Amino acid sequence: MTALGKALKENRAAMAAEIAFVFLLAFAVVFVGWRVVGSDLFARQAVVWVANLLMLGTVWIGLTVRGQTWEHFGLRVRFAGLRPLGRTVLQSIIVLAVALAAFVAGAVVMANVMPAPQNADMSGYDYLQGNLPMLLLALAGVYIVSSFGEEVIYRGFLINRLAEIGRRGKAAWGIAVGISAVVFGLAHFSWGIVGVVQSVFMGLALGIAYLVTKRNLAVLILAHGYIDTLLLVQMYAAAP
Repeated sequence: MTALGKALKENRAAMAAEIAFVFLLAFAVVFVGWRVVGSDLFARQAVVWVANLLMLGTVWIGLTVRGQTWEHFGLRVRFAGLRPLGRTVLQSIIVLAVALAAFVAGAVVMANVMPAPQNADMSGYDYLQGNLPMLLLALAGVYIVSSFGEEVIYRGFLINRLAEIGRRGKAAWGIAVGISAVVFGLAHFSWGIVGVVQSVFMGLALGIAYLVTKRNLAVLILAHGYIDTLLLVQMYAAAP
């Protein structure tokens, strides 16, 4: 193992620096990219996808340097049989229900906090309204860089690396889930304050589910895919 790999596995400062780099890189790409593409909604979404892909690439480099694989985050690509597959699908449906309930709970909390009722700002998806080809393109994009990418980044990478900074103690896992939920919420800043809070609640539910399923990342990826499908189809059907 290289000196860098050893540092990333043992040195807390190096671990924290890696986490900071991954997210600062994404922030820089979105910050610059949105100014380049202007107000084009699809182009802005594409910039977010590019940022997520760069984050995934950086996370993969970190794994490789450490001599680890995606299985370190709970992403197992081997086919273990129909029964485990069925269990994974069933768990993903349960996680979907819990995550949606958490999202709604966030809205209820904000409705009691805000002076006037507000909803998450989903105007960034207006380009989907009544546009079937764009819907299919968006679904393909989100399955790769949102459903898969966000679960790898916010649950697999962030929770594990934060827990490792805390030497994987019980409290460290709990704190890691909480921080991951907050970061996940802030990443949805374009949805407005209500959307951010709802995303924090959802991120908390997904993080807890990640631990309850013994870090089976496939369960979270499937559940996230269902959520993204419901969201995008709803935006498509909202044609004026």
